[in-house]
Amino acid sequence: MRTILILNPKGGCGKSTIATTIAGYFAMRGNNVSLADCDPQCSSSDWLDIRPENLARINNVPVKKNKLLVPNNTDILVLDTPAGIHEQKIASILRVAQTMIIPVLPSPIDIRAAERFISDLIKLRKKSVNRKIKIATVANRVNEMTIAADKIEDYLYNIKLPNGRKIPYMALLRATQNYVHAAEQGKTIFELAPSRTYYDREQWKPLLRWLNSKRSLP
Repeated sequence: MRTILILNPKGGCGKSTIATTIAGYFAMRGNNVSLADCDPQCSSSDWLDIRPENLARINNVPVKKNKLLVPNNTDILVLDTPAGIHEQKIASILRVAQTMIIPVLPSPIDIRAAERFISDLIKLRKKSVNRKIKIATVANRVNEMTIAADKIEDYLYNIKLPNGRKIPYMALLRATQNYVHAAEQGKTIFELAPSRTYYDREQWKPLLRWLNSKRSLP
């Protein structure tokens, strides 16, 4: 089973949007996808509740007594994590995930929070059972052609691991009402009209290519 983790302890960075979009994308490709909503706000679970029955099915994974009840036939498990998640919980999740995506917003506060988190993550990764987890970053909800967009791209392009290798920066996703409209309908941008979401789909291509490649696996 492939496990894709969407993680950033900073709230409001769009983890649920990334998680539901990835889950929907892989389900559309014929995979048996399960989505675990570990966030008390239940945004992903609410999205699944209103998802039209005629669209590709995604299993809603319940969390009971801090355990995920994942269906045995799951091909891909997507984990949507809460804000403020503590180090011990992060360590336990890292043990089971193969791939991690860190969404970051283009504000000074969010970038500083991301710097602290990624620094702590690198230290924690050294102690983790799964040291080979593949990590990538995404700039999310970005107003393009702004100074903030340039700053976040410059920051994410240059993050390095202790061995000198860069953490891949995979996508800049714009701030658009398309994601809001999709969420209101239990859909992803890939299930809205292509003419309306063409640009957004293009922005997702580098991240999806990475997720579909061996580079995103240990």
